[in-house]
Amino acid sequence: MNPRLATLLLIILAAAMFRIMPHPHNVTPIAAMALFAGAYLPSKRLALIVPLLAMLLSDLVLGLHDSMLYVYAGIALTVVVGFGLKQRPRVMPAILASLIASGLFFLITNFGAWATSGIYPQTTGGLSMAYTAGLPFFRNSLLGDLFFTAILFGGFQALERISPSLRRNAMAS
Repeated sequence: MNPRLATLLLIILAAAMFRIMPHPHNVTPIAAMALFAGAYLPSKRLALIVPLLAMLLSDLVLGLHDSMLYVYAGIALTVVVGFGLKQRPRVMPAILASLIASGLFFLITNFGAWATSGIYPQTTGGLSMAYTAGLPFFRNSLLGDLFFTAILFGGFQALERISPSLRRNAMAS
């Protein structure tokens, strides 16, 4: 395995494992990890598989839950958003992608909470309640996503400048 791919995989795994450390509610690098994988991993298949497996590892520690399908769908969709950054993964476009991904993840996972938790009536009013109840968590997610997106993308770009073996053209060697 070349140094670039090994470094990318370690960054993604570390981001997923950050989830098991104490942190404010919903302030995790999960969306940033998925965007990063979509933007940097060499194949779309690998970009989808690696963050989902990393997330599964952290879920095995934290516990499985009924809305996992929705969470994992949100992660997969975030990876797809990251594909749009593949040609030029820069911090500012990544920040915009992070905002989009945060919104999509909020919509998908709160729909999942409505559909699976049994807390909300299975009506449009119940769905509205689920989204309203999720707003305080969305604020934290949005802030965490933006912070960790800047850290992952900016940090890896700094590493690429320091170490030529991490640059994209080094992938072929």
